[in-house]
Amino acid sequence: MQTDEKSSEFLQKINLEKDKRRLKYSDLMYMKQAEEVALYRALKYKQTRRRCVVTGISLACCVVGIYLYTIHTVRQETFLDDLNEPEKVIREPASNSKLA
Repeated sequence: MQTDEKSSEFLQKINLEKDKRRLKYSDLMYMKQAEEVALYRALKYKQTRRRCVVTGISLACCVVGIYLYTIHTVRQETFLDDLNEPEKVIREPASNSKLA
């Protein structure tokens, strides 16, 4: 029963080489139009995908460039090196000051 149900749900497959005589001219024209529409959609999808890939690569390059620039700049900063450490106050032990 399942094979009967499946065959009734779908259109019958045809072989264009063998069944060409059974098809009408209008059927062939509709098939050709459908192929052209499918080709146009595929071409449009391919162009969109190419643009998306180029955009993704350029954004990734920008992010990597900003990251590398930031790392390079932070390594060159010397403002912390210019600050003097507070001088340590040397105190004499309390026992020495009482003796004097």
